[in-house]
Amino acid sequence: MKASKDAQRTARKLLEAAVTPDGGVDATVARKIVSTLAEKKPRGYLGVVDAFWRLVRLELGKNHAIIESAADLDLAMQSKVLADLQSKYGTQLTSEFRVNPELLGGMRIKVGSDVWDGSVRDRLARLEAKFK
Repeated sequence: MKASKDAQRTARKLLEAAVTPDGGVDATVARKIVSTLAEKKPRGYLGVVDAFWRLVRLELGKNHAIIESAADLDLAMQSKVLADLQSKYGTQLTSEFRVNPELLGGMRIKVGSDVWDGSVRDRLARLEAKFK
């Protein structure tokens, strides 16, 4: 269901109320907003709730990093990578380290819609594409 422009505008304003000064989302405020909308049921509230949750998911994605590597990273490397990402995205950034042997080597980092792929698999795929 696609939300109307009014619903999207209202959802953006509600999201501003739920975002903390450090850039995170206050979960209790977000839940209270949704429960109030569900209780009062203003006109078009389902579109507003849908658009609001979509914006919350995107906001949370901007503050969460998924770091994939071909082999397990030691704690020193994990803290260095996380410190570099936090200097770019802020200290509210959370992280999740995963091992993905399909990368062959290197690492892939995803923060929100930003993706940095420095894996051997990606490099081989780009090299193969040049010779096709």
